[in-house]
Amino acid sequence: MTTWIDTHCHLDAKEFEAAVGAVRARAVSAGVAHCVIPAVHPANFSAVRQLAHDGAGSYAVGIHPLYVKDAQESDLALLEGELNRCVGDARLVAVGEIGLDFFVPELCESPWREKQEHFYRAQLKLARLFDLPVILHVRRSADRLLKHLRELRNVDPSKTAWSGIAHAFNGSDVQANAFINLGFKLGFGGAVTFERALQLRRLASQLPLDAIVLETDAPDMAPKWLYKTAEERRSGQLQIPNEPGQLPQIAQVVADLRNIPLAALAAASTANAIAALPRLGALLPTA
Repeated sequence: MTTWIDTHCHLDAKEFEAAVGAVRARAVSAGVAHCVIPAVHPANFSAVRQLAHDGAGSYAVGIHPLYVKDAQESDLALLEGELNRCVGDARLVAVGEIGLDFFVPELCESPWREKQEHFYRAQLKLARLFDLPVILHVRRSADRLLKHLRELRNVDPSKTAWSGIAHAFNGSDVQANAFINLGFKLGFGGAVTFERALQLRRLASQLPLDAIVLETDAPDMAPKWLYKTAEERRSGQLQIPNEPGQLPQIAQVVADLRNIPLAALAAASTANAIAALPRLGALLPTA
């Protein structure tokens, strides 16, 4: 069976509380061999760590930009403490999910814009301190993310170049190449399944194959076949949550866009995930 790595899924989400075992079983049945589970706030650090250990996955810890508005400086200290305690844990693979979000109007205004940048930069410094890759939240914020990455890249010449993933990337060609040149892979998920996502689908088809990793962002970023119609939503039907088991079908869309065999995409995306998050290599099942 072709196997896959879901490089970004939130198995600690409330949508999965009662059925995370079944979600995992469906993923394994579909060929998803490994899930990376990023944290979003200190309150869920222990949950993602436990889920990674219970399900033979991996995890990242960080403070998501959507949670920065209510975060305190003490949360950065909690993050540093968590990294100190867990840096020797082989299943800790990155600092994340961190970044900037300039899609939500309120977060574009002072003081929340500046607070986001402060937390982002502080977490980048922690990633450098602990020699860990970063998993980046990129929503209408690519240029500012890149600015801080460039500024901090050479603060300590003894550290290696950046590595990590620009999650749910949907920027321009110039921005894509800038992230790639800094050492990042670009995450593609359910959004690429929509025919109207012309720029995203063009990127998925034309970027170098060694720049692409695959993700679900479960329970969010659902592919088109999970979406309810407007009429169904009006009638009160709940949206079907995305889950890691959807990844092979999402991958088929990307393979078709690139006109390559599905197995070739699986092999490339796995190698790319290991390049982005090097600790994954020792965690993956052997053939």
